[in-house]
Amino acid sequence: MSDIVIQVENLSKFYRLGLVGTTTLRDDLHRSWAKLRGKPDPTLKIGREENNNGDDHIWALRDISFEVKQGEILGIIGRNGSGKSTLLKILSRVTAPTSGECRVKGRIASLLEVGTGFHPELTGRENIFLNGAILGMTKLEIKKKFDEIVAFAEIEKFIDTPVKRYSSGMYVRLAFAVAAHLEPEILVVDEVLAVGDVEFQKKCLGKMSDVAAGGRTVLFVSHNMGAIESLCQKSILMEAGSISSIGDTKDIVNNYLSSTSRELETPIALRTDRRGTGKLIFDDIIVDDSQIRNRSLQVDLSIHNQNKEEYKNVLLSIVINDHLGRQLSNLVNYIIDKPIFVGVHGAKVRITIKNINLVPGTYSISPFVSSDKQNGGIHDWVINAAKFDVPDYDYYHKGHTPYIKGETIYMDYNYETIQLP
Repeated sequence: MSDIVIQVENLSKFYRLGLVGTTTLRDDLHRSWAKLRGKPDPTLKIGREENNNGDDHIWALRDISFEVKQGEILGIIGRNGSGKSTLLKILSRVTAPTSGECRVKGRIASLLEVGTGFHPELTGRENIFLNGAILGMTKLEIKKKFDEIVAFAEIEKFIDTPVKRYSSGMYVRLAFAVAAHLEPEILVVDEVLAVGDVEFQKKCLGKMSDVAAGGRTVLFVSHNMGAIESLCQKSILMEAGSISSIGDTKDIVNNYLSSTSRELETPIALRTDRRGTGKLIFDDIIVDDSQIRNRSLQVDLSIHNQNKEEYKNVLLSIVINDHLGRQLSNLVNYIIDKPIFVGVHGAKVRITIKNINLVPGTYSISPFVSSDKQNGGIHDWVINAAKFDVPDYDYYHKGHTPYIKGETIYMDYNYETIQLP
């Protein structure tokens, strides 16, 4: 009996930008019939997608092929927009491929986006039973796992509260607990774990190891190269909808880090690998590390308002990562009660960081902006937008440099907003 649980052959996904709900019943029937016969989608504009020069379409995936064995943890890495999430959505049956085949053996539990699979009006308790039913489990089977799920998610007080009132962190806690504990044969996890705190991330990584040790399969997408290296023996590097390389995780991570170092040379306004609605966009970032020997850093962000609409309660954070993409600190304005207002012409924000306690090395900054601290969508998120260097220097005049690495770093910081006329 074959131990291959996922087999992907020449998988492609084509999107027409801006065209939603324009197909007819006849188109759908033609598409379904072609899929049953193993033929490509007959409704595609063949001439346009071949030259790939049109601005109203995109190949999110193109000719993807790979196999995953039972009990394997496969890492999938790449820049934003490289096709990782689209691949997982096809594997999870959220969307159908344009061409190619995807064969999956066993039940899949997916954690793709915050709140995926949850009904906002139902409580946490009701959503656990709903997700279990979707996975094909009986009510008795779900009841046996219920206490374990709630304890893992650490939301006992809120289990009978509608999930629409949950923060993004609470969503992720419950969603991961449900996905990991309801015994799917395949667990698919996108980078949503970055929303949770560091301790919970460690807990999730440990659980994924346990899942694989029990003979189940894990597909793990993350920008945290430290987590990828520690968890995955084999990984895939994706670029522009195709597989750039596949093999030993250490080699794949080295290839990725080489490409991300080139990203840092691209101005943030020209970066195409960003995520979000685009209503607010970072169009400039300036990092002043001239006082880094005094354990101080200054970051100036310029926010362009594409929507020309006032935003009175903006969540703005900058994440500091080490060279492997491990999150060391997340400096968020609302935690220090510094509201940010973005007018119709945008805003400039200055973040002053003090008491930096990092080992010598190169670090990157990833800014993130949302319109509300709980329910607002991501407007812009640029990973590795800028970098700074910490020199080998005796900050404390004690004859040695600080040695803290791979853990959460707590720093003093402040946000100042400059309104544009």
